[in-house]
Amino acid sequence: MGVKMKIWIATGGTGGHVFPALSVANELARRGNKITVSCDGRVTKMVRDGAPNDARLVHVWASGVGAKSKIKQMWALFKIGVSACALVFRFLFSRPDRLVAFGGYASVPAVFAAHVWKIPTFLHEQNAAIGRANKFALRWVKTLMTSFETVNGLPKNTTARVVYTGLPVRDDFIKNANAPLKHKNKILITGGSLGAQILDSVVPIAISEMKNKKIFVTHQTRPENVEKLQKFYAENKIHANVLSFIRDMSTAIVDADLVIGRSGASTVIELETIGRPSILVPLNINPDQAANAASFEKLGGGFAINQDKFTPKWLTATLDELFDNPSRLDKMAKKAYVKNIAVEKISDTVME
Repeated sequence: MGVKMKIWIATGGTGGHVFPALSVANELARRGNKITVSCDGRVTKMVRDGAPNDARLVHVWASGVGAKSKIKQMWALFKIGVSACALVFRFLFSRPDRLVAFGGYASVPAVFAAHVWKIPTFLHEQNAAIGRANKFALRWVKTLMTSFETVNGLPKNTTARVVYTGLPVRDDFIKNANAPLKHKNKILITGGSLGAQILDSVVPIAISEMKNKKIFVTHQTRPENVEKLQKFYAENKIHANVLSFIRDMSTAIVDADLVIGRSGASTVIELETIGRPSILVPLNINPDQAANAASFEKLGGGFAINQDKFTPKWLTATLDELFDNPSRLDKMAKKAYVKNIAVEKISDTVME
């Protein structure tokens, strides 16, 4: 089992940062290490519910600096600065052996404090393009761990070692890893927690124009759009289940022969873990999503298409071609699959 250590996990901001952090925290605790998890107020309950039973929780005063208002930006920087000073003082008396940060502005104060006290620091980047907070913190980091094999935007002068680890996903995705296609003509449309208007506008029309009318659709959308989409599918005699929230996403992905969706890091890694052909439409204001989608397309698992080119005509032609050639869907599924051992890889890297 090796030497037991005090390990500080820094996370916060959104569930996309928090869940991978908690997965690793629990694995490191299982290996006998003493865990502290720091986060900001937005995710305190999520962290408390998912952290190891004996982990210590520390609140960090922080928020993102992406606001348009200069006053809000300055206030956010002030909070991060105060938290950084507080953690520098805290580490004077209770110094961890390792610090593992999972991105977002809430992790920056801990990374800076670890740098001051020369604590070995590990930073995880979710996306295929490095985020602003991580790019800023990278100057103080020993090792950068990545979800994708290639990460765009790394500073040329960085001295950090780069290790490809993958991104942790929930156990239900691991249990369904590399599941074969069922070939039941099922399409899953998901636009994330808030749905995606572009998918609601384009996908139903495209499916209604397909040559193959025996298609079953599961479509996740915003609550206010559920009734309208249900009516459209019914009028066009398309079997569809329209939902505002999908509770069991791993089963929904396994049941699908094709997924149409956005390309957030967790979505793309979940598709790779199970191995599903996909059409990914990156959020057009988000370079991270564009990089994630491009990485998935490079595997051969699907298509990355910009919103301005994502038209009903293009999608109908693409869907007709794919569902007329089931063997092509099988080949795409095999290329999409990437074995996910991210929790073990990250934990091993931290404990080296």
